[in-house]
Amino acid sequence: MFYILLAIILLFIDQYTKYLAELYLKPIGSYPLIQDIFHLTYARNTGAAFSILQNKQTFLIIISSIVVLGLIFYLIKNLRKGMFLFNLSLVFIICGALGNLIDRVRLNFVIDFFSFTLINFAIFNFADIFIVSGTILLSYMILFQEFKNVE
Repeated sequence: MFYILLAIILLFIDQYTKYLAELYLKPIGSYPLIQDIFHLTYARNTGAAFSILQNKQTFLIIISSIVVLGLIFYLIKNLRKGMFLFNLSLVFIICGALGNLIDRVRLNFVIDFFSFTLINFAIFNFADIFIVSGTILLSYMILFQEFKNVE
């Protein structure tokens, strides 16, 4: 039940902040939180991470759907094995992928809005943060923890 509640909260955060970006940032384009360092900038991404695979929405929807379904199946299969951090990492990755998948299906693009202008980094959103956080946690588990219960 914890993982379902967490997933709902994460998806809500992602979708609500994208809604706010559409409502408030789209008309103005960009709003500096820390001038020349960190801005909220409205962007539509028709590709994947760092705008690769631009305008390949059908491909991205199919791949994202397969990955999300596979991870959900794997999470359900391993829930009872008591690996909290492992399961948590999967929930974060699933929610991030699902948040961007919802945008792709609904809008045919992903709404991004966090922009580190100091280092000219790609504009991103909460779903991307969830994917990266989950992947870092999963990497930690793989590198530094023993996986006796995961098949």
